[in-house]
Amino acid sequence: MYDQSKLSELIRFARVGAGSTVIDVYPGDGDWTHLFSDIVGPDGRVYSFVPAEVAHFKNDPVGRMRTLAMEPGRANVEAVSADLVAMPEVTRPADVLWLHLFYHDLHTALMQTRGAAAADFNRAVYERLKPGGFYVIVDHAAAAGAGTGDAQSLHRIDPASVREEVEAAGFVLDAESTLLANGNDSHSIKVFDPSIKGETDRFAYRFLKI
Repeated sequence: MYDQSKLSELIRFARVGAGSTVIDVYPGDGDWTHLFSDIVGPDGRVYSFVPAEVAHFKNDPVGRMRTLAMEPGRANVEAVSADLVAMPEVTRPADVLWLHLFYHDLHTALMQTRGAAAADFNRAVYERLKPGGFYVIVDHAAAAGAGTGDAQSLHRIDPASVREEVEAAGFVLDAESTLLANGNDSHSIKVFDPSIKGETDRFAYRFLKI
C-alpha cells in the first residue's frame, strides 16, 4: 500500500522497535503483522487480533492469521480473536496498539452488533497498553466538521472526532503526521471508489498512555 520510505516513516512514527509487544488490530492480509514481526524480533511479540465481529467473513481472517503465525520465523506472532472490546482478555500488556484504516469502523453497524462502541474500545486499549505505551491510528479523513457521520457511508471519519474520543479515554496526543495527507481529496467520495482508492487523504495520530 505504501512505498518503502513511507513504510519506514510510519514504523518510526509508531515507535515499534526490537523487543516491542505490538497488537495489530484487524490485520487484514497480515501485511503489518509481517512487518512488525520482523522488527520486534525474537524478544518481541505481535498479537494479530481479529475482532470476532468479522471472524465469520468468507476469507477466514482468523485462519489466515493462524497460518501466518505458523510460517517459519514467525514464532513471535500469535493470532487471537475475541469480541472487539474483549481484546484485553486475549493479549498481554503492549507497548504499541496499531489501528490502520479501521477506527472509522467502530462507528459502523457491523462493529456495533456486539456492543463495540468506540468509547468502550478506547477504554479497552487504555487498559491493555503499558504506561508509556502508544495507541497509533491511521485512517481516511472525512471533511472537517463531519464528525462520525460519514463512517458508514464513505468509510471516513473526521480526525477531530477521533482525537476527542481517544482523549476522553485518558490518552494524550503525543504526535500527528501529515505523511499520508492528500489535499486533492474532496472527502466526499467513498474510499473504495476507483478515482480515489489508495490515494485518500489520511491522518496519523500517536496517543500516549501516561
